[in-house]
Amino acid sequence: MAFLDHIRACNRHDLSGFRPFDVDGLRVGWIRHALAKALPSVDPAFLVTPERVTLAPELRDFEARSAAMAHAALYLAESGAIPGLRGEHYPVLPRWGAEPLMRVDRAAVVHFGIAAYGLHVNGFVRQPDGGVSLWVARRARDRLVSPGKLDNLVAGGQPIGLTLAENLVKEAAEEAGIAADLARRAAPVGAVTYLRESREGLKPDTLFLYDLELDPGFEPRNTDGEVEAFELWPLDRVAASVRDGDDWKFNVNLVVIDFLVRHGWLTPDDPDYLEIVAGLRR
Repeated sequence: MAFLDHIRACNRHDLSGFRPFDVDGLRVGWIRHALAKALPSVDPAFLVTPERVTLAPELRDFEARSAAMAHAALYLAESGAIPGLRGEHYPVLPRWGAEPLMRVDRAAVVHFGIAAYGLHVNGFVRQPDGGVSLWVARRARDRLVSPGKLDNLVAGGQPIGLTLAENLVKEAAEEAGIAADLARRAAPVGAVTYLRESREGLKPDTLFLYDLELDPGFEPRNTDGEVEAFELWPLDRVAASVRDGDDWKFNVNLVVIDFLVRHGWLTPDDPDYLEIVAGLRR
């Protein structure tokens, strides 16, 4: 295992197994052929050809489009393709910053290959010797995604109706007991992107990254049941655990690698450096 292996694992995909999903002439996702063939019987708003899936052009209203997506999400739940609806909705965007074309239940996003966005906060502490330690979260064993894996101090998907700043404050309180005034000190430091095929579908994801420097006496406290424990690790241990194993949630590996690059732990002396840096942004 190496740093580059994690980046490659997050970018394995074969688009020949999918059809483009277009809304109002804009590409918004990718749908597996089997689901594409089933959609017209779920809702006649889905127009399917061997080349693509589109929503009926007369659906120009946000709520009407969202209703069609709700029918499809319910179908996925009733057919057992997803364990159930989440009741949390993601925006469907042609690009970041655009007006949402519609909304879709979070559980169905991957089945439509819709671009999803999230935020990850690296909570770190500067040591007296000048070194850096990173807060590491252990995900609860009952999580549907990556149970028991290591995670960032704070991480969460970006739902419709919240700004990134609002979502950061919400997630920081829920996941680590961080007060709003402290959460707002988190500095935006960029993003990582990847395109990963899973059993369920395609994940064209963007993770917005933040660094939050914390006092040595800070102790995180999970309030929503998603994390079972926190530990403060020196950066050498963090780096070794990513480089040499598979203990972290799949996409958090990329967030940590980016942190290692930006904080000077991973340098151009590594022969894979340029490929690593380029690979963090697909």
